[in-house]
Amino acid sequence: MDDPSSTSKGKRKRGRKHKAAAENHAPASPVAATAADNPAPAAAGRRGRKSRRHEALADADGSRPPSPPRRGEAKPVANGGGDAVVEAGGPVGWDEVARVVPSMDAVVKVFCVHTEPNFSLPWQRKRQYSSSSSGFIIGGRRVLTNAHSVEHYTQVKLKKRGSDTKYLATVLAIGTECDIALLTVDDDEFWEGVLPVEFGSLPALQDAVTVVGYPIGGDTISVTSGVVSRIEILSYVHGSTELLGLQIDAAINSGNSGGPAFNDRGKCVGIAFQSLKHEDAENIGYVIPTPVIMHFIQDYEKSGEYTGFPILGIEWQKMENPDLRKAMGMKPDQKGVRVRRVEPTAPESGCLQPSDIILSFDGIDIANDGTVPFRHGERIGFSYLVSQKYTGEKALVKVLRNSKVHEFKIKLATHKRLVAAHVKGRPPSYYIVAGFVFAAVSVPYLRSEYGKDYEYDAPVKLLVKHLHAMAQSPDEQLVVVSQVLVADINIGYEEIVNTQVLAFNGQPVKNLKNLVSMVENCKDEFLKFDLEYDQIVVLETKTAKAATQDILTTHCIPSAMSDDLKT
Repeated sequence: MDDPSSTSKGKRKRGRKHKAAAENHAPASPVAATAADNPAPAAAGRRGRKSRRHEALADADGSRPPSPPRRGEAKPVANGGGDAVVEAGGPVGWDEVARVVPSMDAVVKVFCVHTEPNFSLPWQRKRQYSSSSSGFIIGGRRVLTNAHSVEHYTQVKLKKRGSDTKYLATVLAIGTECDIALLTVDDDEFWEGVLPVEFGSLPALQDAVTVVGYPIGGDTISVTSGVVSRIEILSYVHGSTELLGLQIDAAINSGNSGGPAFNDRGKCVGIAFQSLKHEDAENIGYVIPTPVIMHFIQDYEKSGEYTGFPILGIEWQKMENPDLRKAMGMKPDQKGVRVRRVEPTAPESGCLQPSDIILSFDGIDIANDGTVPFRHGERIGFSYLVSQKYTGEKALVKVLRNSKVHEFKIKLATHKRLVAAHVKGRPPSYYIVAGFVFAAVSVPYLRSEYGKDYEYDAPVKLLVKHLHAMAQSPDEQLVVVSQVLVADINIGYEEIVNTQVLAFNGQPVKNLKNLVSMVENCKDEFLKFDLEYDQIVVLETKTAKAATQDILTTHCIPSAMSDDLKT
């Protein structure tokens, strides 16, 4: 997840402020955004390693009170995050100025205590740490902030602007993919005298934006301003997904995460969540736009929980080459993208096939480069259309197959990855027998084992499966020997680390629970594990199981398996 020590070039960072690295009491440092790894969008819909990383945003305190406007003059007025221009032509009273000030009062400081799982030693948790970030009050007695600001939370508290009281908050929902979290506070006093933030529409290029929050460098509220410089499908660091995002040139620093971005009418147009740090780039910040925010809120209101953003479970190829289009039987007036692979676990696997040409999605034609019309003079990747739908909804997909046009009603679902991007608050699973620690591979596991540069340092076999392999069933997992706790029973096997388990006693290993079941019920004389790289591990069944308890006692491990595997 976040790594305050990251100093790599060209990184986008997520921005909650770690007290360990940037405590409120510490002096401001030039760059203190936390870092996280996330693969960037690969060309032509291909999943691949990304060359850039993202950095976290943060909020800073420090707003100045508005000065009285001059009579009959257009005057910018400080409001809840934006500059509201008062029309010239008449005297303006303080009551008109005050109407927009409460929006800034709706911006709160979020204090969170995190206790992360220890994926390398899954029977214990890491030392707790604290962080601070930003959030803002919306209708319905709710507060929005970033998901990474409250990830692995133990306790969350909120403090309003100008208040000396921290209020305990309850986490209602965490949207991992979109990096948004929804909070509430039970104490009625928290909601007194505060007007909720109102949402505006998606801004246009060059529209003014003002980011408000509590970033590193001080304790009070901070305001930075800029313009919208780009609108496109972005790689979301925390969610390992690609959704619509805004690029702005307002400064976004560690602690700004979760703070609102206002337009010049005082309406919220997004949530600050990551920034780009690169020697050749300055003041590049990223904002989650209102379409993504409203999708998250409406999803929660419809379902009572966060169900996620659906995807079209395919990998696709551009059709820009005329010879390729001709060979696929496309007419001169037909455009689309070619299906390379279909996820076996996706609903689309029942109707779409490799080499199908997707011509349109829900009646909107797809160009040969995979884009669709967006707004005047703008185009955007067609995955935007998919992300606007809700999990379980149906979409009409028109495809060209063998020179004939077919239409399919496809039920959309979320992505089932072989190597999960997140464990979503669940403790990691593990199983120990004869000192062999078995675990399921996930992105947090790889990051725990190999650090933020796991995409370069992890074993090639695991990386290939992480980047390109598709799960053949919904419950399939990549099971590895994480490490070997040295004992007399496992002499000669000590150097086996992070090697995939392919089979046990001749039976394929589907997931960790399947492996536990086979080992625990084994009546054969030997336990035989077939590993990657043509390695095998053979142990005598009776002595191996007998030695397990002594090994657990030596290493102070309370149980031979995680709780989820005991049922």
